[in-house]
Amino acid sequence: MKLKELSRINNFYHDDKVIDACSIFGMMDTSGNRFSGKPVVEAIANMHVRGNGLGGGFAIYGLYPEYANYYAFHIMYLSREGQAKVEDFLRHKFHVIDAKEVPTKPTPGIVNPPLVWRYFLEVKVEESNGQSEGDYVVDRVMEINTKMEEAFVFSSGKNMAVFKGVGYPEEIAEYFCLEQYEGYLWTAHGRFPTNTPGWWGGAHPFNILDWTVIHNGEISSYGINRRYLEQFGYNCTMQTDTEVVAYVVDLLIRRHGLPVEIVAKILAPPFWSYIERCSPKEQKLFRTLRQVYGSLLLNGPFTVIIAHQGEMIGLTDRIRLRPLTVGVKESVLYLSSEESAIRLVSPDLDRAWIPMGGEPIVGSLGKPLKPEKASVAEIKSVRKC
Repeated sequence: MKLKELSRINNFYHDDKVIDACSIFGMMDTSGNRFSGKPVVEAIANMHVRGNGLGGGFAIYGLYPEYANYYAFHIMYLSREGQAKVEDFLRHKFHVIDAKEVPTKPTPGIVNPPLVWRYFLEVKVEESNGQSEGDYVVDRVMEINTKMEEAFVFSSGKNMAVFKGVGYPEEIAEYFCLEQYEGYLWTAHGRFPTNTPGWWGGAHPFNILDWTVIHNGEISSYGINRRYLEQFGYNCTMQTDTEVVAYVVDLLIRRHGLPVEIVAKILAPPFWSYIERCSPKEQKLFRTLRQVYGSLLLNGPFTVIIAHQGEMIGLTDRIRLRPLTVGVKESVLYLSSEESAIRLVSPDLDRAWIPMGGEPIVGSLGKPLKPEKASVAEIKSVRKC
């Protein structure tokens, strides 16, 4: 759709295909205390070699308490003309509470950045035609991203935001002045593009409403995942396979009302050999999920950190082709590609372990994650420390 526009801010190194492991990191204080992103930036920078400077980004929750009841749109513009058209659209579809350019500062390594503005919006009930607020906002995001030239909405939730672009994550943090912000949940990503271009909109995290996803791996089922989502009004415009995961969790959890544990069984389902050994009741559940949601199964290696208001979730593919380490220190939950990144910012962890493939690790506000017993992987990890 916008290929000519994308080429203007695309991969300026002109890499065709490169293979490596992206870096992911998540930190959540389950007590709800807000903290600066300093330890998050330090941790993701510690995994610098996992990236190549073609993508970095952060998601922050609890970011805008003074605007907590309004949708915070972060929008990239490639021209002032595109900005004028989108702002006219926003005035017709929403009550615009506030609008301002996102503060940035000159940063070595950040070149050719787009304009980035943020808007605090309230849905106009008279425009929604009986839709839920969530569905209305998703439709407007899709409308801007598919029909409006030189503009991309890349963050659209309440009391949270995404900051991302082309650069190493520590450069993106400096560019967007993230030292000024606080939140109770932060996720961070360092990208090494494989099959898809390194451009500003294609950096992680990917977002819709307050859902964000960061990903290490490659989703070979992107085509069938995307076609399934298009039946429900989601359009993939960011030129990156991970985008489908953000829309999948919005569809399954927000719209279909499924719990995280069931969603994990859809994205990373048990092997058929395991299902055949289950009880008749479990077999019926797993077979039904495969029949109804088979097109949302994620093929290929992946580790994802999924976040939304009040919750952070870590999940790997069933055979763990990409790494994930979990750490807990009092009320703080850490998820990371490497244990070294966690221990850099929290040397004296209460627990550290490697979860089973396909097992969701869920941290929630008011519910500190405290496993009842150590796994074999945890024991091995502790022995090495």
